[in-house]
Amino acid sequence: MAEQEEDFSSLPLSDRFTHKNWKVRKEGYEDAAKTFAETPDESHPAFKPFILDSGLWRGAVLDSNVAAQQEGVNALCAFLKFGGAQAASRSRSAAITPIVEKGLSSTKAATKQSSVEALLLYVEVEGKADALLEDLLQGLSNKQPKIVAATLGALTALYHAYGVKIIEPKPPLKALPKVFGHADKNVRAVASNLAVELYRWLREAMKTTFWNDLKPVQQQDLEKLFEGVKSEPAPKQDRLLRSQQAAKEAAPAVDEEAEADGEDVAETPEVEAFDLAEPVDVIKKMPSDFHEKLASAKWKDRKDTLDEFYEVANTERIQDGHYDEVIQGLAKSMKDANVAVVTVAANCITVLAKGLRKNFAKYRSRILAPIMERLKEKKQSVSEALGQALDAVFLSTGLSECLENILEFLIHKNPQVKSETLGFLIRCLKTTREAPSKPEVKSIADAATKLLTESTEATRAAGAETLGTLMKIMGERQMQQYLENLDDIRKTKIKEYCDAAVVKAKDKPKPVAPPKADPPPQKRMVKKAAPGLKPAVKRPSTPQAEKPAAPSPQPKPAAGRAIPSKLGSMPKSGSTAPSAGLKKKLVGAGPAPTLPSPRRDISSPGPYEEAPAPKLGRGLAGRPLGKPSTSQSEPAPPSAPPGMTPAERAEFEDLRAEKEHLQRVTEDLRAEKARFMSQIHELQHQNAQLIEDHTRDVLSIKAKETQLVRARSDAEAAENMVQRQSREMERLKRELNRTVRDHSPPPDDQIYQDRNPNPAPHHPSIERYDSSRSESREVGYQRARGYMGSPSEEKENGDLYGGLGKREAEMPAVTRELSGATLAGGREEVGPDGQTVDSWKRAGEVTSRLKARIEMMKAKQGLTRPGG
Repeated sequence: MAEQEEDFSSLPLSDRFTHKNWKVRKEGYEDAAKTFAETPDESHPAFKPFILDSGLWRGAVLDSNVAAQQEGVNALCAFLKFGGAQAASRSRSAAITPIVEKGLSSTKAATKQSSVEALLLYVEVEGKADALLEDLLQGLSNKQPKIVAATLGALTALYHAYGVKIIEPKPPLKALPKVFGHADKNVRAVASNLAVELYRWLREAMKTTFWNDLKPVQQQDLEKLFEGVKSEPAPKQDRLLRSQQAAKEAAPAVDEEAEADGEDVAETPEVEAFDLAEPVDVIKKMPSDFHEKLASAKWKDRKDTLDEFYEVANTERIQDGHYDEVIQGLAKSMKDANVAVVTVAANCITVLAKGLRKNFAKYRSRILAPIMERLKEKKQSVSEALGQALDAVFLSTGLSECLENILEFLIHKNPQVKSETLGFLIRCLKTTREAPSKPEVKSIADAATKLLTESTEATRAAGAETLGTLMKIMGERQMQQYLENLDDIRKTKIKEYCDAAVVKAKDKPKPVAPPKADPPPQKRMVKKAAPGLKPAVKRPSTPQAEKPAAPSPQPKPAAGRAIPSKLGSMPKSGSTAPSAGLKKKLVGAGPAPTLPSPRRDISSPGPYEEAPAPKLGRGLAGRPLGKPSTSQSEPAPPSAPPGMTPAERAEFEDLRAEKEHLQRVTEDLRAEKARFMSQIHELQHQNAQLIEDHTRDVLSIKAKETQLVRARSDAEAAENMVQRQSREMERLKRELNRTVRDHSPPPDDQIYQDRNPNPAPHHPSIERYDSSRSESREVGYQRARGYMGSPSEEKENGDLYGGLGKREAEMPAVTRELSGATLAGGREEVGPDGQTVDSWKRAGEVTSRLKARIEMMKAKQGLTRPGG
């Protein structure tokens, strides 16, 4: 058994991870965790197999044995902790889903805790959580309630550790309505915990994303849970990223003091609803006739179109676009004679600036001056609307950008404009997060000082409040020079305003930073000790070479050790160690209470360093010891900056502040460039999608057109067929009528005569009828034979005329019957007026029989034709 264990331990870790025996896998996980912990750095070969084959971690997290699974998750944590960013990025796609499916919902508490720790390590090492969050949110769609609840618990732990600045809160917020509607009450309870944790960071801003999708009962329950969080202070990040840890270790110790002094002011800003809202394209939703109505001569039309634009633009976040024409129209509306139009235009500027934020800065120069020019209005509603518009423009830009216009209107001839401009400046100073620069402070202080002598009390009070607020930001020491010529009453009032002011910016002079530049010159001294002796030869030519006259007569002792003894005995400060003499002098220069003494210490090494110069004539014995001291003394002048004059120090601070400002501007430009690039990529993706949709639509249209052409051709063919059938039917009807006419007897005048005064000549009329009937029959026979002789008609009709021969045979019998009946009737009964009594009855019977015979022939023709 022992031999078998030795064989297992001799296997590579990757093979032991996939072994069929769970004990071997468990020991492999444990050994891997120990190996990772013992590696010196991230590039150790022990990490390579697991970086190349990330599927090993999938098997480790999904291990069927719970004990082995626990060790597998622990090994993954060690791999992430010591493997670095490459280990995290290569294993994330293979490990996150197994952790969600089996690690977070494990029956062992240690495995759950290790799984959550693995997720925290992924965020810590990678510095971002976008990809991890995407994989993690897939667990919310799982059919098992315990996996959904475990995923929500892991999200709560992530946000509690890192906050919403590192982990994007939008995706979980959008998923909250779905999990709040889950059938399992445990899932809903854990979802409430996640909502409370997000409320700690986002406060009321989070409600804009999902609040309206919840039921009123759920909203009430969450409000009760939020009540306990509202009184808590703003949360802070509990766990640092690797990049933050490195920055903290590299930061100087002085920063800790700065954090203690001013960190409370510069805490993490609260997340606003703007950060969570989706941008709205106002240009597409604004009225199409906006510019036409805005230029209308009727003030009602101008106000109505501005009201419509306000309704569209009154949203949390507005998508950036080309608003140049809109800004031009709003700036023109600031000069409108109707104050209602001015008020609504100011409201439109407010919502537009709040919705665009930084994207509105490019329109500042075109809109700020017209608004400030209209501050002359004394109506309260108008001045409030204009003030809100100015505040919105300031929030989208900054104090430095708006200061030029503010100073220009502080000398306006209208007192109302001056007063309102001062109020705007005070609000800017209280709201800004960046302290003004020295030139800006001077400009503001000079302008406010001049306003202290204005005739109106409101303007004088506003000027004093401006100076007090500025003093709160910059400090009394820097503002003292601007208050020297003021009387005590005004100074007292300014001090009162300073004490009552609440500002967000603080001036950060940080004068402690320059001494940190002292260590580099010391390092340079050590590095420059190697150069040749030429600097030591040139050194005696300086005016300080006259001072070593006293030590020069003592070169008589041995050269090798006499010089160290002199260097140690020359300074009376008590430096015993010869090699540490220079270091002690430099250290002593720092804590010196006055400036002259450090200067003497820095320049005093001249005599000691120049002492070996007279020894050069005695030989080479003294040169090695004299050279290092002279080489070390040369870099001494760079240590002079600690003794800068106050003016130089102030200029140095100004340059540093300007440098920091330029760095911030550069960072903002880089961030804006990155944002533009992301927008470009997104637009390119949308363009490709639109092209694909267009191609698909074109193909669909072509297919529909093909189907339409086919349907039209089918319809035309059917219509032609119907027309042919109709023509055929008409032809057959004509032939049928002609045949019937040919075989029907002509009407006899005797039948339709009511009276006949001469009954005797009755027989001749009958004979005429017989003769005419026989003639018509012969003609009919000839026509029938001529028609039947036509080969084309014969083919089409077939047996149609086959029955005509029968009818021709029958027709003479009918005629004879009719004639016989007529004659018999004529002979038998004669009325008193000489006419037969039954002539009409018999004529009717004959007519009805003829009609019946005709119908019978038509029926036979109709039956025989389809068969032919």
